[in-house]
Amino acid sequence: MSAVEAKLAELGLTLPAVVPPLAAYQPAVRSGVYVYTAGQLPMVEGKLPVTGKVGAEVTPEEAKELARTCALNALAAVKSVAGDLDRVARVVKVVGFVASAPDFTGQPGVLNGASELLGEVLGDKGVHARSAVGVAVLPLDAPVEVEIQVELVP
Repeated sequence: MSAVEAKLAELGLTLPAVVPPLAAYQPAVRSGVYVYTAGQLPMVEGKLPVTGKVGAEVTPEEAKELARTCALNALAAVKSVAGDLDRVARVVKVVGFVASAPDFTGQPGVLNGASELLGEVLGDKGVHARSAVGVAVLPLDAPVEVEIQVELVP
């Protein structure tokens, strides 16, 4: 078991299987020392646990937890091309999308779920730049979608 996966276990988490693509793309691709993930939905065992807009059908607290799931799914996608999460030198960038009710403006707080998970699991290597974007709708009516870019140890 890698050190990163041991940390996940310590947190009571298990790295899930890679979420299969919903269309014509790969869950993650490697280019040089970087791995880019596709947008990861908060899928759990092949299903979305919640659907709808944050600030309407989904509370910000629920959405923050869903963003954690997205980040966990992103780590699984990274492992699928890197082979071992201990090869992660650092998370470079996180981009998060929040399907938002028209008056909802708490996208950064929702995306803290993903950022905090990456910090808990990777420590200083999980510190990253980030964008948090409110959108009208996401695939499958998901409340949150997260993509990450990581740098690997050469």
